[in-house]
Amino acid sequence: MKLDNKTSKRSNMLLEQNVSRPRRDRVGLGAFAFMFAEIIRYSQNRVLGIQDLEAKLSEMGQRVGVRMFELAMWREKTVHRETRVLQTLVFINTVVWRALFDKQADSLERSTESDDEYMITDNEPAILKYISVPKEMSSFSPGAFISGVVEAIARCCQCPARVTSHVVPADGLPLRTVILLKFDKEVMDREKRLEAGK
Repeated sequence: MKLDNKTSKRSNMLLEQNVSRPRRDRVGLGAFAFMFAEIIRYSQNRVLGIQDLEAKLSEMGQRVGVRMFELAMWREKTVHRETRVLQTLVFINTVVWRALFDKQADSLERSTESDDEYMITDNEPAILKYISVPKEMSSFSPGAFISGVVEAIARCCQCPARVTSHVVPADGLPLRTVILLKFDKEVMDREKRLEAGK
């Protein structure tokens, strides 16, 4: 396959871009929403049920999350990675969310019922803006992709957790999504030991 001169120049320009600075030319929301809708459609044709579909979206999100973690660490120029639960959550809530969605997540809360559960809330998730879920699939949460990204980043920070996504509508916020993180017992035991050692 022979590349013409114009294609070759474009390829060289792309390869020579600096990854340490965020790009100013971003993908349009409409284009991204179309691509995400096609990912959902593609995945839906290859699974048997809603849980399988959410698992497939989460798996795709985990692939993105690992790469996003590496890119965020490179751009932030941090010497160490966060390994404490709270610092990891703040990193996801601010740095990662800003890199992915151009804004910080709306809230970060600790569960009142369990010490190992935390919630990240996004009142208007950009990737769900143009996704409509049919009534027969009302339990489906397209935010499973986001939960996969968060799960991968938590794992990269040595804080493995089971991460799920739930659409919890509120007044005037029909797409309000809560990302629930339930950290592994080993992580919480490590946190207690580190707290006791202070």
